[in-house]
Amino acid sequence: MTRRWLPSLALAGALVVVWEGSKALFAIPTYQLPHLLEILGEFLRPGAGGTPWLWIMAHNAGYTALEGLAGFALGATAGLVLAVVFARSRLLERGLLPYVMVSQTVPILAVAPMVVVWLGTSWVSKAVIAAYLTFFPVTVNMLRGLRSVDPDALALMRALAATPRQVFLKLRFPAALPYLFTALRISATASVVGAIIGELPVGSRYGMGVVIINAAQYYNWRPANLWAAILVSALLGIAFYQLVAAVERRCVPWQPSVAAA
Repeated sequence: MTRRWLPSLALAGALVVVWEGSKALFAIPTYQLPHLLEILGEFLRPGAGGTPWLWIMAHNAGYTALEGLAGFALGATAGLVLAVVFARSRLLERGLLPYVMVSQTVPILAVAPMVVVWLGTSWVSKAVIAAYLTFFPVTVNMLRGLRSVDPDALALMRALAATPRQVFLKLRFPAALPYLFTALRISATASVVGAIIGELPVGSRYGMGVVIINAAQYYNWRPANLWAAILVSALLGIAFYQLVAAVERRCVPWQPSVAAA
């Protein structure tokens, strides 16, 4: 366990050295790049009404987490259904997969305001935006996994007169699980990004996107506040990733890379 965290600790130490060393070497003023201790101290500073920023950040991070989790579940389900449909029908795959791919070429910053206008500023619109970023990796990876079965195993199942449902549940789906969890790990962090982007348009009241916008507009003379919001957002994405990785270790224990994690 300790050895697993050594690279992360070494990277964190290198970041501290580079950050503080750059400030000292190039004499970077605090209003451009604050000290790391100033960023951490921002969580203890009283905000509006005397509420510590730690509580303000935690409240808004929880709101973003719920939006991201809902979007992650929605996008993962949609991607899984699409992958199964495409695996069963080459015709639908040829007809619809290009449109699925094209959907990811539209900038999310252009899509987000339209979704907020259509669905309002509630958590639903943020969840839909998060799902928009989530479903594509799941669709592509799961489709590849469903078609990665061993031809000999597939021939054996057919020789034993297995039904298409039995082939799917006992052969194709287990073979696709490593591909699915690879996509879910990517989508987990993307869902947090989607939720934050959905909070950026005017009208949202809560969420890390709102905190980031307010910090950029009203605290540009105090960049530690903005960096603290960025730090919380990053930790939220890491938490989502680690949650999926923990589920993967339980569901796919036969994978060497998972067992070593």
